[in-house]
Amino acid sequence: MTLRQFAGLGALLSLALPGLALAAEPAAEPVLNSGDTAWMLTATALVLFMTIPGLALFYSGMVRSKNVLSVMMQCFAITGLISILWVVYGYSLAFDTTGMEEGVVNFSSFVGGFEKAFLAGLTPSSLTGAAALFPEAVFITFQMTFAIITPALIVGAFAERMKFSAMLVFMAIWFTLVYAPIAHMVWGGVGGLMWDWGVLDFAGGTVVHINAGIAGLVACLVLGKRKGYPTTPMAPHNLGYTLIGAAMLWIGWFGFNAGSAAAANGTAGMAMLVTQIATAAAALGWMFAEWLTHGKPSALGIASGVVAGLVAITPAAGTAGPMGALVIGLVSGVVCFFCATSLKRKLGYDDSLDAFGVHGVGGIVGAILTGVFAAPALGGFGTVTDIGAQVWVQFKGVAFTVVYTAIVTYVILKVLDVVMGLRVNEEEEVVGLDLAQHNERGYNL
Repeated sequence: MTLRQFAGLGALLSLALPGLALAAEPAAEPVLNSGDTAWMLTATALVLFMTIPGLALFYSGMVRSKNVLSVMMQCFAITGLISILWVVYGYSLAFDTTGMEEGVVNFSSFVGGFEKAFLAGLTPSSLTGAAALFPEAVFITFQMTFAIITPALIVGAFAERMKFSAMLVFMAIWFTLVYAPIAHMVWGGVGGLMWDWGVLDFAGGTVVHINAGIAGLVACLVLGKRKGYPTTPMAPHNLGYTLIGAAMLWIGWFGFNAGSAAAANGTAGMAMLVTQIATAAAALGWMFAEWLTHGKPSALGIASGVVAGLVAITPAAGTAGPMGALVIGLVSGVVCFFCATSLKRKLGYDDSLDAFGVHGVGGIVGAILTGVFAAPALGGFGTVTDIGAQVWVQFKGVAFTVVYTAIVTYVILKVLDVVMGLRVNEEEEVVGLDLAQHNERGYNL
């Protein structure tokens, strides 16, 4: 070998060896992001705070004093029940991706399997996340809080007349057959039915609010009206509770929406801002609509407007800009006001605490308008270039959820009514569920 050939070989080796050394190095271990972990821990606590005590107070203030504890009890019992079901199989049904394939519609497109049942394989070092990594245990708990509040919202539709035992059985079955599949179809990832459709639902407009609102409407229709409704006055017994609960929901919703970014990043920051804007706009929209219609603004009205705005911005929180949020809030406040008052009176259904009028209608308004205001052309931060096409996708997601939830909820309730009965008897309803179902009083004078 000549000196020139030897030099050439040396040059080639000098270029190749670094690459060989890099190839020999083991892949870098995933690294937990402590900042994102801290935010997700906080967001999870905020979402749980929405149900207990937020929703419990919001609802309990609107019922009559003889039923105040029954509503609180239902919220607490649902929190315990769904937490356990989520661990046993709910998380797996919602987020197991086994068998899912993009563009292929199969059984796994509708519901997950049992690969993650009993949280199989979970360890303290298990990580998840796209933008950054945080413990899977935190993600499991975060999503658990969504699974908790969704059935708890339904309570508002049948308040003051459903047996506690029937409520527990209904919620367990409904969570299994309705909530978990819808969550999987929307959030399960590539291969999920509505995920592949391109439905935009950042934090649960479809999964949580339309789902709960439609189930609530079906439940109140199946159970029938409260004794004396609508001729007997059934005024809220403590609007102070309701206002405090609404305030807690408002605060907790920042965990709901900003937490759905799954990272402490710019998306979370924008989600927080648009949540505040939409909620404020909806509160004022409801207040002024009521003022113009009835002559006076009410505390119950502004509290309801707050929740309507929170509901409507939920699906759009990750993609809408500030001005889009303003429009979504105003529209939802006004539309939900008329649906919870004029429409309900005209159709005559007894949605006790307006679960459908606020959550169902607000969720539908927000889901459809997400397709509009996710477009960068209208100040959004999504990737929507064809607004009409995206609105059609959003409508398909809404329609599928409405039909699926309504049918399955109806079947569950009718079967349970035959098997164990859904409603308390007339005497128990007159006495109140606090005494009849729990042998307690909310107020002992």
